[in-house]
Parts: sequence; C-alpha cells; structure tokens
Amino acid sequence: MYEEAFKNIDDVFWKDAGCSSELDYIEQTSWILFLKYLDDYEENKETAAILNGETYERIIDKEFRWKEWAYPKTGDEKLNYDIALTGDDLLEFVNKKLFPHHFF
Repeated sequence: MYEEAFKNIDDVFWKDAGCSSELDYIEQTSWILFLKYLDDYEENKETAAILNGETYERIIDKEFRWKEWAYPKTGDEKLNYDIALTGDDLLEFVNKKLFPHHFF
C-alpha cells in the first residue's frame, strides 16, 4: 500500500531538474509525509471526538489541510483536478502561504 505512494513521490521528485539521487529530495519527501500524517491524525481525532459526543478543534486551519491543497476530492472521492494545486500555483502556495518564512 505505502510502497506505491513512496514510488509515486519518488518519481515526481526524480524528474525534478537537478536531482541526481534520493538524497537530493529526502527533506521534501519527509515534509510531505509529515503533513499527510498530521492531517490524517487530526481527522481521526476529530472523528473520535464526534463519536464520543465531544468537540475537537483542529490545530491546522482549513486552507492548510492536506485535503484542501494537496489532494482535494470530488463527491465520488476522486482527485478534483479543477482545484488541486499544481505547478506555479502550488509553488506560490507553498512559498507564500504554507511556509512564508522558510529559510531553505
């Protein structure tokens, strides 16, 4: 299950100009996996709270959640290509909103 996801991430980064090995983009891969994990974790905590009749306030604002910018879905759970961020839109989002004060 995860092997295919890692291969897809690897393929995207491998095609990026200037990448000669996996070590060139391990930091980016780590961040992507962390952001996905954090979104899943928050979703599970929110679901558990709802099932227990409690409320849960997510620590990540809606616009920064994985399913909002990285993999928004349509009603039939497929990738919504109309609003998924790619190319220049994705770079602008990451550089100006997601990590506006990054130092790398």
